[in-house]
Amino acid sequence: MNKNIYGYIRVSTVDQNEDRQRIAMHGLPIPEKNLFVERQSGKDFERPQYKKLIRRLKPEDLLYIKSIDRLGRNYGEILDQWRMLTKEKGIDVVVLDMPLLDTRRGKDLMGTFLSDIVLQVLSFVAENERTNIRQRQAEGIAAAKARGVKFGRPPKPVPKNFDQLHHDWRGGKLTLREAAAACAMPVSSFYAKASQLEQAGEPRRS
Repeated sequence: MNKNIYGYIRVSTVDQNEDRQRIAMHGLPIPEKNLFVERQSGKDFERPQYKKLIRRLKPEDLLYIKSIDRLGRNYGEILDQWRMLTKEKGIDVVVLDMPLLDTRRGKDLMGTFLSDIVLQVLSFVAENERTNIRQRQAEGIAAAKARGVKFGRPPKPVPKNFDQLHHDWRGGKLTLREAAAACAMPVSSFYAKASQLEQAGEPRRS
């Protein structure tokens, strides 16, 4: 049976660069038409390139990936995909970052057993690291907020004519809608800003 060789590359967003994974596969006998590149999160398996790859795979084909976490977002999904590829599809998988995860070697019971152990350990480590990263990010944001660091977009400065229009509105010379339009602000934004200034103790002009 003829064996086809494939490569799968995934980056989490369209802004990330897949060069690191391409370099790792450089020199491998992967035809360009058999290299599938996904620029999409692994949060689910509705990934068009991955699904296209799966449809192409035949028994005894060979698939290269850079690291085990390219297969899924968590421990369970990685294991499910590994078993689907190796057991249901009947292909060989080579994980370039971990030479022990090369199903071409150790086809006997012991070799399969050792590969399964290594896979489970690595999948757990990958998921645990993502959990730790999210926890560190949350802790960092909480610490920054405690120091008074503001997140999100800075508020837009009010127009120079805001004070006068605020005065005219409170004095009854303008309606709220007219004052907001003259400031080129939504009515809700004009009212909110006016309320903030008044609550801060700035005198109303009337």
